[in-house]
Amino acid sequence: MLSKTMNKERILVIEDDDLPQESLTGVARSLGYHAEGVCSAEQALGRMDRELPDMVLVDFELPGLNGLQLLKAIQERCPGLPMMVITNSCSIETAVEAMSVGARDFLMKPCSREALEVTLSKVLRQVRLERENALLRQQASGAEKPDAIAESPLMLATMRSAARLSQSRGVILITGENGTGKKRVAQYIHRCSPRAEEPFVRVNCAAISKTMLESELFGYERGAFTGAHHQRMGRFELAAGGTLLLDEIGDMSMPVQARLLRVLQEGEFERVGGQTTLKADVRVITSTNRDLAAEVAQGRFREDLYYRLHVLPINLAPLRERPEDLMPLAKNFAEVNARKYGMPLPVFKPECAQLLQAWNWPGNVRELENVIHQAVILCQEGHICADDLVLGPPSSSSSRSSAPGTLELHDPAVACAMADNEMSVIERIAILATIHSSGGNKTEAARRLGLTARTLSNKMRLWRASGLVA
Repeated sequence: MLSKTMNKERILVIEDDDLPQESLTGVARSLGYHAEGVCSAEQALGRMDRELPDMVLVDFELPGLNGLQLLKAIQERCPGLPMMVITNSCSIETAVEAMSVGARDFLMKPCSREALEVTLSKVLRQVRLERENALLRQQASGAEKPDAIAESPLMLATMRSAARLSQSRGVILITGENGTGKKRVAQYIHRCSPRAEEPFVRVNCAAISKTMLESELFGYERGAFTGAHHQRMGRFELAAGGTLLLDEIGDMSMPVQARLLRVLQEGEFERVGGQTTLKADVRVITSTNRDLAAEVAQGRFREDLYYRLHVLPINLAPLRERPEDLMPLAKNFAEVNARKYGMPLPVFKPECAQLLQAWNWPGNVRELENVIHQAVILCQEGHICADDLVLGPPSSSSSRSSAPGTLELHDPAVACAMADNEMSVIERIAILATIHSSGGNKTEAARRLGLTARTLSNKMRLWRASGLVA
């Protein structure tokens, strides 16, 4: 395996001649890089499937799969991976062809230490600048940057790993408790990847019945089953060229696991009821809150699929283990919700940080997001205080829930909204129902809800402008 020391680029030298290979790797190591060598294209591709280097040096005169074919294969597997060619001779035509498939530079054999040092430094500096420019473009377009939501060493390390793995085409497995932000990390990987301009498609495997998940992923042909009146594309086709997130993959049934394994191994599939083999040009990211190794031991998850998924793992720590992230996340959520409601950005009073730090956050980042969403709605005069932070499940004896004209938690509309974590929907339903039970008297409704008449009026105006109420 390639080494993993922090802040040192990893270089893979692909050279079939032992002496030049040892010379190149030795010089690269003496320059502070981590360098390892392989003797063939097949060994190189196998090594890169296990772990991605930061750069490859490719001998153009390899046996079997030649240098040009290997350059193409590397770019197909790892778009954007920096490649340099080492060769005994090079024509203009060869150079142009190699550059057209992604080669960054050439080194002529035998190459001196100075030439290797200058060329490696130049290419890697160019790559770093390109990545920095890509991040700046994401920030300028409003994309969320990792340091805006992470200050803890644990999460910063996770986001650095995510950025690094985004350049690989390998399958990534994101693990962590419910609500830790697995989808956000998957979206960040997509935005950092060469596929950033292509679709990001998410499938929640736990939310789709086991009988329907297969057709949801792979699509189906007309007449494939009762009710299949038209051909339908699956998520693998809809995500073509982009990224497919298979959320909660631990809930996937064994038959669908077998079909997924084939796609990951061979890059092809058929629609349900179909005979035509389709290519799957997608980057697959998977996530789960389950211990997949334990699921394998219990016979509920395929062992071969587990090892296929576990090549590039990322584990998200629960929020209680990264307290440094609490206030940055809280301020981020406050800003998002204030913008959503057209309100001024609220300021947290000093006691809020202590209260948030003291809570255990069993629901992790998702719970924090909901708490801050509610606090933005409840706060007065642009300040969030301790009383606005409602931690834990709502009490059934709450004066608000028992006030006349408000909705009970067993109301179907509220239960449906709560299932989707849409607090804004719950709020709107509760307010409209209270206005209705107050005979249309908004002043009385505001009193029952514990709101000022002005706050209620502002909310109604916002909803009318958004077309949410008549």
